[in-house]
Amino acid sequence: MAKIIPFKAVKPTRAIVGLVAARPYQSYTIDERESRMDYNPYSFLHIVNPGYKYDQEVTGKERYKLVKNRYLEFKEDGVFVTDEKPSFYVYKIVNRHGQEFNGIIAATSAEDYEQDVIKKHEDTIEKREQTFKTYLQTVGFNAEPVLLTYPDNHVISEIIKETQKDYAEFEFTMTYRDTHYLWKIDDEDTIATIQNEFNEIGTIYIADGHHRSASSYLLYKDEKEKNPNHNGSESYNFFMSYLIPESDLVIHEFNRLIKDLNGLSKEEFLIKLDALFRIENRGLMPYHPSKTHHFSMYLDGEFYSLYLRKANYNFNTALDQLDAQLLYKTILQPILGIDDLRNDNRIEYVNGRDEMITIKTSVDSGKFMVGFGMCPATVEQIKQIADEGLKMPPKSTYILPKLRSGITIYEY
Repeated sequence: MAKIIPFKAVKPTRAIVGLVAARPYQSYTIDERESRMDYNPYSFLHIVNPGYKYDQEVTGKERYKLVKNRYLEFKEDGVFVTDEKPSFYVYKIVNRHGQEFNGIIAATSAEDYEQDVIKKHEDTIEKREQTFKTYLQTVGFNAEPVLLTYPDNHVISEIIKETQKDYAEFEFTMTYRDTHYLWKIDDEDTIATIQNEFNEIGTIYIADGHHRSASSYLLYKDEKEKNPNHNGSESYNFFMSYLIPESDLVIHEFNRLIKDLNGLSKEEFLIKLDALFRIENRGLMPYHPSKTHHFSMYLDGEFYSLYLRKANYNFNTALDQLDAQLLYKTILQPILGIDDLRNDNRIEYVNGRDEMITIKTSVDSGKFMVGFGMCPATVEQIKQIADEGLKMPPKSTYILPKLRSGITIYEY
């Protein structure tokens, strides 16, 4: 049984929500961040980069305290307003490619995370978990939902469609040319219906936001232990999520760029590949694989197709079937000597929304020696891996939609 509850969101006013909303801090270049903060006093970037006010880089707990101060200033100035009633929020995104995403923003249960009702498919880094937990404890709010997905549900879909017939509380377009809409559901009967449907669904899956959900769980454990009067209703028992049906998810791959051939010549490298792959030189024509267990490779000015020789590879688990894992087990680790996919500086990742020409350009620049492309994972693969309690390699999926910070805020 998946438990979700309504909450009193802190939101920007309708007039300035488009100015407040921001992409994740790390996704901006330094010039982009400075430009937005120079000319937009309402940007959420002012909250998460509080040292900008003093033209100084601030880190650690000192930064977190200043983040809280900036947030409180935004509330004092009327930029943010707290809703009067606990609500669910229907949220719709239409991106510049015409892809549409419809879902519900709600508070989801940290206990469900603990009991594997909310299932994970990616490894997390403990240091990042602890860092963000400390951040949440200090600032007292979370401004970016975790992206969760659930099996398509007719009742929930109809509620979303009916809600969207009303005038949207928010409607704004960002500079990336994606348009965002938000409606509030505060009717108690409708809220109860949505909750009952999620109770019946049983299991939901993390699509994006493994570190945010893990950190929220650690916060829950800490606060529960410190509170002698804990009763399960406290705000720290939950974290903000955006729940969308599986059919709305768009999954791209992450392609790999490698800086060297681990001491091998081009010819030696190709011979080693031949043991596990049928190799075909595609010349100058960019090649993108169309089937699982097929890969593209760009090396020394030419594209290659690599088809797995399945007789030489064992498929024992759902993870073994995943192309990102297969590439790691057959090439990256045994041939190129890359054991730690998270921390080895010889590998970089390019999301699959970019064309294969990006790999070609990166290799031709001399910064990288070889690049690999693959097909994206499917929702079913992600679910199977999560159901088996396994974890994907880092950067296995690039999942849409990508959410903005500062549109709805959950306070602890």
